[in-house]
Amino acid sequence: MKQQHKGQGGHGEHAGQGSSLSSLSSLSLPSPLSSLLRVRPWILFLTLSLVIGLAACGGQNRISDKSPVENKSPQDADSKLTFFDVTLEQADEVGRPIWKVIAKQAKYTKEKQIGQVENPYGELYQDGKIVYQVQAEKADIEQNGKQLFLKGKIVATDPSNGIVLRGNELEWRPQEDLLIVRNQINGTHKQLEAVAKEARVKTRTQRIDFSGGVVANSQDPPLQMRTEHLIWQIKDEKLIADRPVQIDRYKNKQITDRGKADAAEVNLKTKIATVTKNAQIELLEPPMQIASNSMTWNLNTEIVTTNAPVRVFHRAENVTVTANRGEFKIPQKTVYLTGNVNGVGQKRQSLKSNTATWYLDNKLMEAQGNVVYKQADPPMTFTGEKAVGNIQTENIVVTGGDSQNRVVTEIIPQEKFKNQ
Repeated sequence: MKQQHKGQGGHGEHAGQGSSLSSLSSLSLPSPLSSLLRVRPWILFLTLSLVIGLAACGGQNRISDKSPVENKSPQDADSKLTFFDVTLEQADEVGRPIWKVIAKQAKYTKEKQIGQVENPYGELYQDGKIVYQVQAEKADIEQNGKQLFLKGKIVATDPSNGIVLRGNELEWRPQEDLLIVRNQINGTHKQLEAVAKEARVKTRTQRIDFSGGVVANSQDPPLQMRTEHLIWQIKDEKLIADRPVQIDRYKNKQITDRGKADAAEVNLKTKIATVTKNAQIELLEPPMQIASNSMTWNLNTEIVTTNAPVRVFHRAENVTVTANRGEFKIPQKTVYLTGNVNGVGQKRQSLKSNTATWYLDNKLMEAQGNVVYKQADPPMTFTGEKAVGNIQTENIVVTGGDSQNRVVTEIIPQEKFKNQ
């Protein structure tokens, strides 16, 4: 690492004044600081020797200490150093930069092996190119040649896409292509805002993993995701949750629909969400719950589609319908169901068919194919090819379709019904 100085430089505290350059030849840089600065030894030795010699002759000290000067030992003199207008750099094996930190002032404490800098500006490099720019009010810098640590009020910006990550700790691992920002994370972008406990950035693949109490808000489509782990694939414009997640969809800043699942993926470009594993979508209007193990939710057209077994519960009508597949057009308030359709009402009345269309506004269901309608009170069964009616009010008309398919009605005597 390299250090540059302007004006007065680093110094320790010394008992005597008027030291000559020959007397400075015995001084050596503390090993942790040499690791921190990583410059050519003879340049750093000459720079520090001249600065310390000038400070000793002028009697100036940048590090204050209450202990009497005469009680200072040579070890104490080397334990605290202050530098001004400092540039700290680190390069990889082939000489390409992997980070650079510029600060107005830097203090090095030997005991803590940490450089304390004020108003630092840093640049993080990957393959010789800047991947993040870092700013802070104050920061503690620690590095071991492979990793860089910053502690303070950190603001890290990706100049290629405008992503800004704010936190109180930053760790850069260039060999792993990994940037970690911890402690009260706040990420902002024109497409997304997120808060979490930690953010892990893969700069080459343009991926950010948010973890710990993640709350992510998208502007378009307007939604909020809550989970413990969220993956943001920046180039693909996708949000992926591999833990239980809740998705709230907004319209005019009011929640209209809510999705829950053990896993989900939201494509911000196509505005399509896929919810899987114990997935549920709850609608505010009409008041319904849709449950399946796999559903596609078009947030733009407000259409929910599932090719897996589905269960629909209408709260207001207290009617539950199951089927093999379904499509739900929320703005039109229409539900299309296919395969083993079975609607059940509060009084155990049921309507079975091959397919059905449920018009929620009119509270009507049209069923087709192998229709079977059953009532419990009075107990009776109707079979046919078509049925239209309201399951809740038990007002169903069953028809046979063509002349060869007649409606069959079965009336179960009350006594026989009770014995079942």
